[in-house]
Amino acid sequence: MKSTMKKSQKMKNRNNVPAWDLSDLYTGMDDPQIEKDLQKYKKQNETLAKKYKGTFASISPSEFLKAIRMVEENSILGSKLGVFAYLNMVTRMKDTKAVSFYQSIDERMTDYAKASIFFTLEINQLSESKFNELTKDKQVSYYKPFLERVRRFKAHELSEPVEKIFLEKSVTSGGAWRRLYDEHSAALEYIIDGKKYNDAEISKLLLDKDSETRAKAGREMNRVCKENSKLFTFIYNMIVKDKAISDDNRGYKSPVAARNLDNQVDDKALNALTSSVRAQYANLAHRFYKLKSKWLGVKKIQYWDRNAPLPFSADRQYSWEESVKIVLDAYEKFSPKLKKLAEPFFDKDKSWIDVPPRDGKRSGAFAMPLPEKFHPYLMLNFVGKQNDVLTLAHELGHGCHMRLSIKQGELNDDTPLTLAEMASVFGEMITFQSLLSTLDDDKEKLCLIASKVNDMINTAVRQIAFHFFETRVHEERKKGELSAERLDEIWLEEMRASLGPSVIVDNDSKSIWPIVSHFFHSPFYVYAYSFADCLVNSLYQVYREGKIKNFADKYLDMLSQTGVKRYDVLLKPFGLNAKSPEFWNKGLNLISSYIDELERLDKKVKF
Repeated sequence: MKSTMKKSQKMKNRNNVPAWDLSDLYTGMDDPQIEKDLQKYKKQNETLAKKYKGTFASISPSEFLKAIRMVEENSILGSKLGVFAYLNMVTRMKDTKAVSFYQSIDERMTDYAKASIFFTLEINQLSESKFNELTKDKQVSYYKPFLERVRRFKAHELSEPVEKIFLEKSVTSGGAWRRLYDEHSAALEYIIDGKKYNDAEISKLLLDKDSETRAKAGREMNRVCKENSKLFTFIYNMIVKDKAISDDNRGYKSPVAARNLDNQVDDKALNALTSSVRAQYANLAHRFYKLKSKWLGVKKIQYWDRNAPLPFSADRQYSWEESVKIVLDAYEKFSPKLKKLAEPFFDKDKSWIDVPPRDGKRSGAFAMPLPEKFHPYLMLNFVGKQNDVLTLAHELGHGCHMRLSIKQGELNDDTPLTLAEMASVFGEMITFQSLLSTLDDDKEKLCLIASKVNDMINTAVRQIAFHFFETRVHEERKKGELSAERLDEIWLEEMRASLGPSVIVDNDSKSIWPIVSHFFHSPFYVYAYSFADCLVNSLYQVYREGKIKNFADKYLDMLSQTGVKRYDVLLKPFGLNAKSPEFWNKGLNLISSYIDELERLDKKVKF
């Protein structure tokens, strides 16, 4: 099995389109080491409970340290098993064997983990004096970021029997609905002019220069979503209700509260962000789409034309090798240390990236962290568009960040979503600036800046519109199930408000909300994108001003500590305060300045 994977991998590398080689983890689903590791995972959880359950009230620092290290060892093993099963599945989600294998691993690990539920519960039952006594120990204090994170959720933990029920039912409640969503989405077929497309492929058609191709793709996506709306609506209602049951039992005051606590974002900071973005809808999205309508030669653009390339753009294709060089050169220009962190992802003998779109592969792109003894994996769906180059820069930013932050340790490294997206967006920014610096032609500059503004609006503005959609759905769900028609209505209202009068959002695009997988997988994840984009824009403004000495080194140092320090502490060396509306406006003003430049170039360039 292993030799076959290696042979296949070398063939793909010769074509400059690498794919994962997961043999760093296991040689395949039939690797006998998987069963051995599962039994080890089970035994270690049982041993932990047998030795330490009920002892924390009087435990010595040395024994407490042993217990933590047992948990850490098991966490590493669990990550290896879970990540392999997931990565093995997402590139072939039509393979029932791979999907069943993932479900089996998930269910067994959930079952085996029940024995160790006591661990965090007993940490939170410690008195302050006992907790301080334990964490004063030099070796235990190394794990203080992890222990303090556990204590942060103290008020929302339940009794051990109830926690066990929640854990056991996770594979048949929220987890099961998410699996159904993934499997059903991956199996959908989109048909245009008699040709079949999967969800990854059809989304690329929205970037086609031909307006009729985009229209066919946009309408087909909406048609398929509408035809499947009954199932998608039911799944989403169940996921939202499942979360509400958990939130109510745990005492969270609002649907977003649990996510805020996990992100270490207080309500004041989130309100400052969302209100600042909403106030800038007209100045940013509305103004930009008015320009784009003009460039596309229409009074108003259709919803699916938001990301369309400009008709006068070069529409050049980028090879994989060229894309890698562009991104690595941009990283090196910012910091040779950053490039060095990035280089192993492209080692042909390591295969840390899965690049090509193919039938059954999950759409989109992501980075998957693993403990330090392994390495992160990146997934792309690369077809050679300019946006694909920036997507590579984005996911590579995640990968480099993961390599830095994991040095804090498996348990300590728990970067909140708001900071996880920071490194990826910054990676995109420096790559964009590098591309822009090579251009002399005004028309080419306009096209590149317009493409970047497009992405920034998608990230900073549209994600906040998604956030408001989620907020309304979760609040209304408290009164009962929402119909597909009501979900469509909320979607229309939020999209129209954010995108403005120059974008047509109507019956041909009102049913596509199910394509936003974060609504199903990670409720209230979406605001993290806007948080990170505005944060990076503010950070980049500081970098551009040149007032901070050794900015690149301080930036990399910040990335290495995102799992152990709050965002407000990490931003202090750069003179930034995220709780202030001025901070967010500083970031949004960068987008506004790019639109100012587009308006200037629009008057200068003759089309």
